[in-house]
Parts: sequence; structure tokens; C-alpha cells
Amino acid sequence: MGVLDRFSLKGRIALVTAGAGPLFGRSISTALAEAGATVITASRSIESNEVFAAEMRQQGCDVHGLSFDLENLDSIDALHDEVASRFGRIDVLVNSALARDGHVGAFEDQTPDTWAHAAHGDFAGLFRHCQRAVAAMKTQGRGSIINIASIYGVVSNDPALYAGTEMVQPPTYNFVKAGMINFTRYLACYYGKQGIRANCISPGGYFNRQPEKFVERYSVRVPLGRMMGHDDLQGAVVFLASDASAYVTGANLLVDGGWTCL
Repeated sequence: MGVLDRFSLKGRIALVTAGAGPLFGRSISTALAEAGATVITASRSIESNEVFAAEMRQQGCDVHGLSFDLENLDSIDALHDEVASRFGRIDVLVNSALARDGHVGAFEDQTPDTWAHAAHGDFAGLFRHCQRAVAAMKTQGRGSIINIASIYGVVSNDPALYAGTEMVQPPTYNFVKAGMINFTRYLACYYGKQGIRANCISPGGYFNRQPEKFVERYSVRVPLGRMMGHDDLQGAVVFLASDASAYVTGANLLVDGGWTCL
């Protein structure tokens, strides 16, 4: 097998939660599909997933749209049952869904209920997706789980970036992303001998038409001089999904333009 062949995902089945989303989701799904995988994208909106899947099929990719609710464990089970029934296996799971309605408000304005809601969506949902994937991958004897975390699961926010804007970074986001990173290490340690690899990717700030002040401050602070773009996560995802990373597990790959090295 040549070096480039190790990046191929031909014959692999990949499930991407929030895989048709406008931020990381579409980019991740596109990268996996272009590398040869059969990709299933799923989120609350079956319509958006089906539209995206149809667009990708027109480009010659094998993409399918399904639905689930991250805050409903029965819905997660139904999704995994459907994937198993229709596609027979799951080789790659990418957890990029986030219960965003659980991450609102500044620290002073949040309540224990806010935190419980965030934990129910992001922790319980992540747990169940991984639990179902691990069960299937153990039977297969191989599989790759990729959890999309954040630099804010590694370091804290710089309050100066947000000064003079209406942007608020809720602390629940740091809470769940940090927990995701260590949970991934747990999966790597307990299931590596059964052929299952588990890794995180922690992206830096994604350009999404934020206030000009914020973008300027952020870009100055990043060694590469800019915020993350649409395609910047793709190589990392394909690497961790493929045999190119066959001896990589328990890692947290920082794709942040150098933000955390300062």
C-alpha cells in the first residue's frame, strides 16, 4: 500500500452528526466523501441533510441524509439502528453536533438548569453515540471515532477579544469541550486492543462574519494571522478517519493556526 492509498476511505461507512451544518459539518462530510467514504449526515432537520446529500451525489459522491435529535437518546438509537440496517456497518463516527441552545448567556446569567441542559445534550448525546459505535466497531474489529472539540476545551477564552462587541462566550461550552477531550482518551485506552481508535480535533476560531473588531484581534493573536476557513479542518478529519493514522489514538489534534502555542 502506497502512502496516498493510506488516506483512501473507499469502502468505509462514515456517520457525521450535524454533517450538513454550515460550519464544520459540510466541510467534514465533503472531505470524507471525496476520500471515497459512503457518508451519512444526520441532524434534527431531515430536509437540510437530504438537500446536502443530493447536492453531493450530483458531484459523484455517495452521501445520504438522515435525522436524529442529540437530546433524545431514543432518537440516537434509532439513527444507529437505521445505519446498521441500511449500510451494514459503521467504520467512522464523527461527533460534530452541539446542542447550541444549551450554551447561552454569560457566567453571571447562567443557572444550574442551563448547565444541566448543556450536559444532557452534549454529554449524554455524545456518550450514547460513542456507546453505540463502540458496540458495532467491537464486532467488526476496527473503527475510528473522531470527536470535534475546541481550543476552548484546552485553554480559556481571552476576554479582551470580546470587549466592545455583543459577543458572549458561555462557560458551558468550555465545560463540555474539555470533558469531551478526556472522554475521548478514555475510549482510546479501553478499546484500542479491540481495534477501535478514538481521537479529538480541537479547531480554532472559525470565521463566521463576526464583528470586525473581534476578527482583527483574533487574527493578530494567531501565528498564521487569520481565523479558520471552511476547508482547514478537512485534512485532519481524513487523516484520523483513514489508515494514515493507524497508530494514532487518544490524541487531541489542535487545528488552530498556532493559537495554543503562544
